[in-house]
Amino acid sequence: MTDTTTQPSTEVDYSGVPLVEMRDIRVAFGGIHAVDGVSVDLYPGEVVALVGGNGAGKSTLIHTLAGAHPCDSGDIIVNGTPVTIRNPRDARGLGIEVIFQKLALADNIDAAGNVFLGREMRNRFGALDDSAMASATRDVMKRLNPRFKNLKTPVKSLSGGQRQSVAIARAVHFNAKILIMDEPTAALGPAETAQVRDLVTQLKAEGIGIFLISHDIHDVFDLSDRISVMLQGKLVGTVKKNEVTKDEVLAMIIMGKQPGEATSREIAELHG
Repeated sequence: MTDTTTQPSTEVDYSGVPLVEMRDIRVAFGGIHAVDGVSVDLYPGEVVALVGGNGAGKSTLIHTLAGAHPCDSGDIIVNGTPVTIRNPRDARGLGIEVIFQKLALADNIDAAGNVFLGREMRNRFGALDDSAMASATRDVMKRLNPRFKNLKTPVKSLSGGQRQSVAIARAVHFNAKILIMDEPTAALGPAETAQVRDLVTQLKAEGIGIFLISHDIHDVFDLSDRISVMLQGKLVGTVKKNEVTKDEVLAMIIMGKQPGEATSREIAELHG
């Protein structure tokens, strides 16, 4: 039996210019093609889930966009303009930010300290302007997560969902338009997962585009608009979430088969 989702997706306008296009990207390590001619794109207010098994190449592809290492060939186009991304600073300058699974937060300081970590605000005397940073953090949190009240609490004491809020606030405050979220609900409980889902909904409403890396097929169907599937360094295909079943996506991930190509027997074996 196939599994479908009934949750509606916020409508994305695909008639305009994508936030980012990655065209025919190739990355090799020691002669092995980790990414082999992959093309994906992302539109304002859209979540594109990038999925595949271990070694599929999804992390390598997205690290290229984030500036962790350059591609060997291919083109990256941001807002219709070809760009060169050599390092994370280049990526951030283009409005591309990464929310890593481990979040890279400083546990012993509060939300404002983390939002401005490495980019602190200073007053005219050169001292840290704690009140200005707290005010700016409060403002961005009102947009993202109005229920967030723990601005003075060290982040090590926050829940997983609240920690995600802090990491996302840091990116959004510095004008990120393209977010890469790596396993954003890993190890979170249902209530915290719901918080992350609310955050993603708010980001979409603000026109921010999100590349979502996840191994959780339920997260993928809950959060994404389109799903790009990779297998052995190649793109199997990109599909609209509302036009496929979870079983069809699993068949793409495991067997590299397009929707409708897998037999009932093969689908049943996916669950064997």
